[in-house]
Amino acid sequence: MTARNNQDRLGGPSGALDNQDAPPPVKAESGNDLLSFVLPTEFVELPSRGEFYPSDHPLYKKDTVEIKFMTARHEDILTSPALLKQGVAIDRLLKELIIDKTIDYDSLLVGDKNALTIGARTTGYGNDYKINVTCPSCLTSGEHAFDLSKLKHVYPETEDLKEFGIEKTEENTFFVTLPTTKVKIEARLLTGVDEKAIEAHRKMLKKHSGVEPGLTDQLKHIIVSANGETRRHIIEEFVENMPAMDSKFFRVCYAAITPNVEMKQDFSCSSCGHEQEVNVPLTAQFFWPGQ
Repeated sequence: MTARNNQDRLGGPSGALDNQDAPPPVKAESGNDLLSFVLPTEFVELPSRGEFYPSDHPLYKKDTVEIKFMTARHEDILTSPALLKQGVAIDRLLKELIIDKTIDYDSLLVGDKNALTIGARTTGYGNDYKINVTCPSCLTSGEHAFDLSKLKHVYPETEDLKEFGIEKTEENTFFVTLPTTKVKIEARLLTGVDEKAIEAHRKMLKKHSGVEPGLTDQLKHIIVSANGETRRHIIEEFVENMPAMDSKFFRVCYAAITPNVEMKQDFSCSSCGHEQEVNVPLTAQFFWPGQ
């Protein structure tokens, strides 16, 4: 990786962000070498390629976001008891790292936020991510090293949309017809604002009833209209009564239209030799390697 001019950024030609060869901070000409350096920055490629933002959004048609390298001050954010209790430490960190302050962090698509999270981690701690993994075959638990530079982006391809009969609109929404009810659904991609609303609703329900919402809560935010009906209470009632087959089909379609980071990588068990592609687990160790 070359700071500010990287050809192997996350999701780039090789599908990765690699900062193993990142240059040291560039020293400025000054009498005090200890403090006179310029912190490097990195361009992180966006899974959306800027294609799913409105024309007045700062990221419209932009395929990268420039971020600062993490510093000790940024680590303070990750360890702030108040921010951790609120569950907003990583969000606050990414807001601090983004160079362009005209970008409203909460307006980012979820997939783009995921790419920035991985980009921030690699600038701070590198691409090696060591975590305990349980083998799906022998159930032995052991440390496995994932290479974050090998994570790839997924982008809605024309062939995939045709396979499911998905139609994209000029408003960046998608139409798909459900197989059982034959209802034509209009869907949109989730943003950080939606994530916060879903999480707030989850906490509220858990506090007052002890029950957490399931997939339906997310579907209610994703679905814009059903057979042209846009009234929210009608859509929410439809979602709650959607046949399981339709729900499953819609989730597969939504995954196909969502630009994101594919959090999967090959795993080989050191005990039994079993090999399988597994999801890369994101735990507290993601931002605190070796802790």
